[in-house]
Amino acid sequence: MTRLLAATSVTALVLALPACGTSAEGAGSSGTTLRVAAAASLTAPFEEIADAYEAEHEDVSVEYQFAGSSDLASQIDNGARLDVFASADEATMDQVADAVTGDPTIFATNVLTVITEPGNPRKITGLTDLPRPDLDVVVCAEPVPCGAATKELTEQQGVTLDPASEESKVTDVLTKVRTGEADAGVVYVTDAAGAGDEVGTVETKGADEVVSRYPIAALADASSPAEAQEFIDFVTGPKGQQILRDKGFGAP
Repeated sequence: MTRLLAATSVTALVLALPACGTSAEGAGSSGTTLRVAAAASLTAPFEEIADAYEAEHEDVSVEYQFAGSSDLASQIDNGARLDVFASADEATMDQVADAVTGDPTIFATNVLTVITEPGNPRKITGLTDLPRPDLDVVVCAEPVPCGAATKELTEQQGVTLDPASEESKVTDVLTKVRTGEADAGVVYVTDAAGAGDEVGTVETKGADEVVSRYPIAALADASSPAEAQEFIDFVTGPKGQQILRDKGFGAP
């Protein structure tokens, strides 16, 4: 079983993708390598989904590119050799509409939450505390789905942030809070849940009103179109959906 971990920049992704090969070319004579580009927030469930999928498809191995959805969309626009794209929002999938085949399928939903250092030493009570001048707050950059959702949520709640940094993927926001580089951040509830007691969470007013819908689609120039559709069917089927629910994602 093969995994290709997230590239940290657009340039790194460009370099990494051509080197891996696809389909039988990538897996040699033993089978097919399926290339899946997936939003960083999907890392935990998709790794588990790959294990379950590969157990039922012994001739297929799944390679992932986990990164911010906007970075992945840029790679697809630039001709990256991929079979499947799973984005953290519909707007980003729309950006590559000409590169996908068929209609994207919504397979999961997610919402945001405020996270803090463990024990919440800064006594943050919610979203409205984040503009406090004594806080270092990190968020996703606006082009990234979690950043667009953060902007929508803060505008809806009348909160203006002055973040210490804007990250290219939600997992980077989580890391900065978890390691103490920031006092607080805004991430998906699934990321907060996955971090366990390494971060604290606080009630986030209005979060349930800003729902991120995750679409998945096969790429029109996929090297392994049949396997791409089988993978999508697995993600949207009972086993894939149960794994996503277990990781805290909402139903489509």
